[in-house]
Amino acid sequence: MTAQPFPHLALGIATLTLGALAMGASVLFVRQADVGPFASAFWRVGLALPVLAAWAALAEGRRAFRPDRASLLAGGFFAGDLIFWHLAILGTTVANATVLATTSPVWITAFAVLVLRQKVSRAGWTGLGLCGLGALALVGRSWQFDPAHLPGDAAGLVTALFFAGYFLALSRARLTRSAAAATLVSTAATTVILFGVALLAEPSLWPASAGGVAALVALALVAQVGGQGLMAVGLALVPPAFGALVFFLEVVSAAVLGAVLLHEPIGALQTVGGLLILAGLVVARPRQAEGRALPRSRPDPAAEGAATAQDRPPDRPSSRGH
Repeated sequence: MTAQPFPHLALGIATLTLGALAMGASVLFVRQADVGPFASAFWRVGLALPVLAAWAALAEGRRAFRPDRASLLAGGFFAGDLIFWHLAILGTTVANATVLATTSPVWITAFAVLVLRQKVSRAGWTGLGLCGLGALALVGRSWQFDPAHLPGDAAGLVTALFFAGYFLALSRARLTRSAAAATLVSTAATTVILFGVALLAEPSLWPASAGGVAALVALALVAQVGGQGLMAVGLALVPPAFGALVFFLEVVSAAVLGAVLLHEPIGALQTVGGLLILAGLVVARPRQAEGRALPRSRPDPAAEGAATAQDRPPDRPSSRGH
């Protein structure tokens, strides 16, 4: 494994952090949209396509619109993530669904260790433990076990597995595609799947008010274009196991936005939970000498500009390719 230059690591961590915070805002916009959960999931990805298409065309030209297996697989996994997330919300408490859905970093780390043979340091395991405890603390006493909620709880766990699959498939897609192209192709695949699901599960796809339309547009631009796009950029710059931990910040973002905009109080336990997640990320952060277990992803213009000619690794391909 090659060393990761510090500018790349710093940019990758910052990009993934912003992406996680943007994705955490999705709960806020879904609550404001006056359509059903599967319809809002469809509009989230469908309305993002024109913006993603323009970004991809600028990044790769016509080549960006060619589908590839890894990006299509990522789109299928993300569709499953959204479908089972909404099933979990309908079948169990929001707290239970949140706790179980945020176990995805555990499965990503397990895959990195068992399949990719990536070594996780003691600091990495400690960070994972702190982040997990922080997520539990954020939902506080709201988390509970109830046999009647077992189907919804199972859906929450499946949500985490689908997101782990999405994360890893997108990492694979980034080996040959730019962030823009990989996000566009995966989002297009997700849109097709969710359109069929929404047609079958929802009485209507259309929002009934201007406020509902605005919420869906914001959901598409902030959570999908911003959140997923930034995630795709950042995955080229940090080790996958650490990148997964950053997405614990999605829970922190949702809690803070709920407190600020929806007047949902944050207690002492929730505050401790947020601090534990931040502490876990600081402890587990990759050092300059740590490399990626996966082959080097193709550079994006923004990421490439973060390093000088001396900083660029010698094995970085000259052609643009995430």
